[in-house]
Amino acid sequence: MARVNQLKPSERMKIPRQKSLEQSPDVRSGNFEEVSHGLTEPDAQVEATRCLECHDPVCITGCPVNIDILSFIQRMMVRDYAGALAKIREANLLPAICGRVCPQESQCEAVCTLGIKHEPVAIGKLERFLADYERKQQLTAPTAVLERTDRRVAIVGSGPAGLTCAAELARIGHRVTIFEALHAAGGVLRYGIPEFRLPRRILDAEIEGVKSLGVEVVANFLVGRTATIDELFDDWGFDAVFLASGAGTPHFLNMPGENLIGVYSANEFLTRVNLMHAGNFPTFDTPLRISRAVAVIGGGNTAMDAVRTARRLGAGHALLVYRRSREEMPARAEEVAHAEEEGIQFMFLTNPTRVLGTDDHRVRGLECQRMRLGEPDASGRRRPVPIPDSTFVVHVDTVIEAVGQSPNPILQKTTTGLSVGKNGTVDVDAAQQTSRKGVFAGGDLSRGGATVILAMRDGKLAAASINQYLSSLPHRSDGRSTGAEVHDAFAGFQGAVE
Repeated sequence: MARVNQLKPSERMKIPRQKSLEQSPDVRSGNFEEVSHGLTEPDAQVEATRCLECHDPVCITGCPVNIDILSFIQRMMVRDYAGALAKIREANLLPAICGRVCPQESQCEAVCTLGIKHEPVAIGKLERFLADYERKQQLTAPTAVLERTDRRVAIVGSGPAGLTCAAELARIGHRVTIFEALHAAGGVLRYGIPEFRLPRRILDAEIEGVKSLGVEVVANFLVGRTATIDELFDDWGFDAVFLASGAGTPHFLNMPGENLIGVYSANEFLTRVNLMHAGNFPTFDTPLRISRAVAVIGGGNTAMDAVRTARRLGAGHALLVYRRSREEMPARAEEVAHAEEEGIQFMFLTNPTRVLGTDDHRVRGLECQRMRLGEPDASGRRRPVPIPDSTFVVHVDTVIEAVGQSPNPILQKTTTGLSVGKNGTVDVDAAQQTSRKGVFAGGDLSRGGATVILAMRDGKLAAASINQYLSSLPHRSDGRSTGAEVHDAFAGFQGAVE
């Protein structure tokens, strides 16, 4: 598109970045409703006019899935909201999710030309506005799907990588089935991210959009136990498989006292609250011990989600313990700022060494040591170094560890010919192909812990590779109706369960 903004670049630079409406900190710290209400339509229009319409829009290269950001913002300027969202969906079929949880400040917005001397265009907030506007105005138009093929693809896991891969393959025309081990689809989007960041109604709407493309979702199906990868090929009739089961096995610091009552991994803590509604006991029969004082160990987004969730569950004293400084924290700056506003206490340059317990084996405190920053380590961040004789105790009754995670080993142990790296990640090449023919992988399963948008990037790339792989296979000559093996096998599975 030609330039549509009549303002001179110098005039655009004078416009301040628009702010989203938000719940006040004193109110939101006591509920699980979404913190940000997004941009109003007038504010979104003003924000769109800040775009400089660069001849070389480097923001596109900063996006892991290469959304044509310039084009969608230009359509916004002329109030072609449907066209703007259609442009986004050419590259990203989950805009309402990405607009909320994608770390734009370190990706597309980080390279925004306007951001060199001013605040960058709020690309993520504009993406969210469009997705929310579409839903509220019921403007949703069906995504075009090509003519159905006779190829069948199994997706293992319904997180961001699995949903993206499924959607991309379905709109090409392939027949896709997602197998989810839990009772509801969404993966880490459902069990890992709290409602106050990603409301379930938004997640459910995005999943329904994927299913509307013809994707079938089979829940309560643990691939590797209910059926192996070999059985999906041999008995169920799938032509290719994409592994996207995430990284749900938590890491621990292996310090004394971790077996005490009141010590959780962030995975367990967030899953109990987000998926099993532990905060709504006795309405739901999955209680969680309500704590007065909680210490969360870690500095990433998971740690931030855990400590802010603990605050909402009634912890009067919620603190985050991190062994480096604020500058080294991998968590999103916006989430850190929100946590501070909600009364979360940050203890930087502090390393936990031991969990202290009562006579009846319950947590009563966390022993810590002061740290200083030394030379950079392999991650490029300065290494924390203990300060001698600086041990002290923080009095808490709950400790939550958010120090990383690894993939569950079930798939790796039950799939023949699958090369596995350190920490149980599945090895893939540049096209997300594993060492096993017809098997692809992505997201946290191949990366370890990563962001939602990088998982989506893997799913999108894997879909293109799978499509290419399927086109190389000989034409089916089994004489069966399309999808017959899958439906026969699933009917047998349902019968066995019943």
